[in-house]
Amino acid sequence: MPRYSDLGWHLNNAGCISRRPRNLPPYPAGRVPLLGHLLALGRAPHLKLTAWRRQYGDVFTVRMGMEDVVVLNGYTAVKDALVDRSELFASRPENYMIDVVFGYGKGVAVARWGAAFKQRRKFSHTALKTLGMKVGTGSIEEKIREEASCLRNRMAGYEEKPVDVLNDVSVSVANVICGMTFGKCYNYEDETFRELLDAISNVSAELGSGQIISVFPLLRFVPGINRTCKDVLKQNSKIQEVLLDEIARHRENLDRENPRDFLDACLLELELQEKVDGLTEENVMYLANDLFIAGTETTTTTLLWSLLFMTLNPDIQSKVQQELDAVVGEGLPALSHRSQLPYVSACLLEVMRIRTLGPLSVPHATTEAVNVQGYHIPKGTQVLPNLYSLHMDPAYWPDPERFDPGRFLDAEGNVINKPESFMPFGGGRRVCLGEQLARMELFLFFSTLLQFFTFRTPEGANPPTTDGIFGPALKPHPFQLCAISR
Repeated sequence: MPRYSDLGWHLNNAGCISRRPRNLPPYPAGRVPLLGHLLALGRAPHLKLTAWRRQYGDVFTVRMGMEDVVVLNGYTAVKDALVDRSELFASRPENYMIDVVFGYGKGVAVARWGAAFKQRRKFSHTALKTLGMKVGTGSIEEKIREEASCLRNRMAGYEEKPVDVLNDVSVSVANVICGMTFGKCYNYEDETFRELLDAISNVSAELGSGQIISVFPLLRFVPGINRTCKDVLKQNSKIQEVLLDEIARHRENLDRENPRDFLDACLLELELQEKVDGLTEENVMYLANDLFIAGTETTTTTLLWSLLFMTLNPDIQSKVQQELDAVVGEGLPALSHRSQLPYVSACLLEVMRIRTLGPLSVPHATTEAVNVQGYHIPKGTQVLPNLYSLHMDPAYWPDPERFDPGRFLDAEGNVINKPESFMPFGGGRRVCLGEQLARMELFLFFSTLLQFFTFRTPEGANPPTTDGIFGPALKPHPFQLCAISR
């Protein structure tokens, strides 16, 4: 029996059975009353949807509970929607559980399309840009390098014994977000920090499992079934309590001439805009909430995949290390080295391709009625861009299951950062706001770890599987590795 909840991130609320609009894209086989295609999609819906593409084409409709959802497959269809006609696909669908966690769109991540969304996105972009311009002490790069060094030291402490590094990587990534947002990094045993991490982890886990409420939201009123809903509310309140305390602390110590972090930058923007635009501290809290919940799991998961693929490809790992030795030497990797480390960058791009973090992106919704490849899609329809179908398309990526960083290098060995059929951060009006931060983190963490360690599968253990666990992020199955000092 599939975990319907794993689709929770992608499913819209549906209140009642409605008449099928005319000329909607076709249904695949396997639809049953009430559940629609949920049973047919199974535990790995991205794989099933990609398989259906070969039978039904690039655009088709799946029935999620009592709602029709249009699926876009392949580079042409996805680029047409997300980039070429971005505003027509720029909204978000309603989803009870997701809306509860992200404040019914009071931040940016799940906000509906409109003036308020555009205002808050611009507001966030300005704050991040202000922070990103800082160099040296207090800069984002400095915070990431410090955490990368701490992670390296913790891994060295395992003395080359087999270990699952999920918790270590997650703690380091979360502390980067804390440093960027709050202007301070926590001791790893700090009680507030541990409670924040636990709450973020629990919210992410609950959103990715058990959420039949996402398909049938009225079930939140049914005793027993609504336990998960109550747990999410409880954990989410813990995150918000920390964020509101930090906002209050920043208000008291705000240095208007020298913003220290994301909250300072937001509060300064707030002073300039709130009287005109109606922005509030609640918006600031949910913007920070977006950073924590979306930013921690995504970067952590991509780093885990990168280490997993290094253990499976020792020849590629060796090439990465040779490049690091030649360029960085005995020092610590820095962003200034990135242009001189094309193979390192290509490895990370290949990780993002071969195991697309969000295989079905974050759900979109149409802002107007629109025609796609001859089909009519009504206003407000939920749309799933199947990014997995782009990244595993043999027309663009021959032998797509083979891990090959060379795909992202041209004949002169230069990095191809934006090839066709590659959109790991989405695109257009809804491109990931944290893309540049994520790229910085991935480069600095990955290069620091590979500079100091060779990663291997423990002796006598089976190699880790490359099958992913579908959810809000496509995660690797738990695995152990040995970090061998170089």
